[in-house]
Amino acid sequence: MSIIRILFAIILPPLGVFLTVGLGKHFWINIVLTLLGFLPGIIHAVWIIAKRSSTTAY
Repeated sequence: MSIIRILFAIILPPLGVFLTVGLGKHFWINIVLTLLGFLPGIIHAVWIIAKRSSTTAY
């Protein structure tokens, strides 16, 4: 499932974050980063997805 989220994060970063954390603060931060520049939005989205998937693997 995280592979699909990472693909969504590359294509549309806020969607990948939304599928991972919902409508929380990280989603809104990612919206702002994506509007400021597409690459910062992708980096933030991949970071959030990797962070969440590593903490839920236990």
